[in-house]
Amino acid sequence: MTSARAGSAPKAHDGAGLRPGERRLHPVTPFRRAWAPLAVVFGWAVHDPDQTQRQLDRLATTTLLLALAVLVPAAALYGFLSWWFTHFSVTESELRIRTGLLFRRTAHIRLERLQAVDVTQPLLARIAGVAKLRLDVIGVDKKDELAYLGQSEARALRAELLARAAGFAPETAHEVGEAPSRGLLRVPPGMLAVSLALTAATWVTLLAALVVPALLWLATHNLWTVLATALPLLGAAGARSVGRFAAEYDWTVGESPDGLRIDRGLLDRAHETVPPGRVQTVRIVQPVLWRRRDWVRVQLEVAGSSNSVLVPVAPRALAEAVVTRILPGVTVPAALSRPPRRAGRCLPLWWRGHGLAVTETVFAARHGLLGRRLALVPHAKVQSVRLTQGPWARLHGLASVHVDNGAGGTVSARLRDADGAAELLRAQADRSRTGRRAAPPDRWMA
Repeated sequence: MTSARAGSAPKAHDGAGLRPGERRLHPVTPFRRAWAPLAVVFGWAVHDPDQTQRQLDRLATTTLLLALAVLVPAAALYGFLSWWFTHFSVTESELRIRTGLLFRRTAHIRLERLQAVDVTQPLLARIAGVAKLRLDVIGVDKKDELAYLGQSEARALRAELLARAAGFAPETAHEVGEAPSRGLLRVPPGMLAVSLALTAATWVTLLAALVVPALLWLATHNLWTVLATALPLLGAAGARSVGRFAAEYDWTVGESPDGLRIDRGLLDRAHETVPPGRVQTVRIVQPVLWRRRDWVRVQLEVAGSSNSVLVPVAPRALAEAVVTRILPGVTVPAALSRPPRRAGRCLPLWWRGHGLAVTETVFAARHGLLGRRLALVPHAKVQSVRLTQGPWARLHGLASVHVDNGAGGTVSARLRDADGAAELLRAQADRSRTGRRAAPPDRWMA
């Protein structure tokens, strides 16, 4: 069984089962894939631990040893065969990946549809000196990946794919190398740690992890009930603090011809690229406890990509300077207009946190009275514009305007004057059409 994104004529195999130009993954890959059968057995065991314990009690030690003697070699054989039958090659126009033991699958990834090629290194991969190559392709939700390659081979292949996607000749693409990068921002570990300590969600989850199990113990005196509740809460608290610190440690943003590059990670290292021209919306987030220091977090909505954070924490001026690099020609508006005072009848007090600014390049809307979120949508990325007006808002002459982007997100200017909202709707539709005609093409190294 073969699936492909583009047709191609088969080529003859050589003696090792490889077609001309094909390569295999790194030899440590079988060790990673050998865990799959063992994971199935482990999942079955933890699904019903009582039944597993009864089954183990019935088996003799010799039987268990024999079972392990069969299972471990079987897992090793599975890992080896899955590696042996996985090949990849780079042609003039596409990357081909052939996989499968019994049922064969061939993925043909068109290079001009590549929008991000990321290199990631989990902790064990770093120890082994290998890396994983992850591919973001326009119109495909699931990322294809090559795991694992040698660390230098992964970076060289990434550079070659980007060079070919940019239009370099196949015979010279592998010689181009990775485009040079200019550093824009680096987040100090101390600032990252303080920002997490000043995030309310971190303390809320930690407090819940301590208080809820204690209350359950007083109410039930059942250890299993307490553990079943405490472990997920502790995991959530750890993910919001320690896990996020490890993931965002040594966060560095650099600028290169193929987009903005992000390097990050304490244990697992990642080398990611924000696709040029594919950013649909930029959100500047400022939690309430960050306002005194004027720190912000910059998040992205990118069409067809999972890259969602551009800057985890930085002073506002520095973060806005990075925003101007990812959205060329865009200046973050300094002043936003509030809704009319009668909006307080629809949204008491919190109406003051809403704001709107429309410049020649972006539609900017803010919401939040304590923690604030400012969303910037380039006019060229607006897919549709809508006006909504509920019965209570209609009674007070108010309406809301919503703009939808290509990543499926929406930015709203709420509780505006109804006549002004209608005019804003018409003007924004015109600006979007004009912006799309004048927008540069979404290309690598444009």
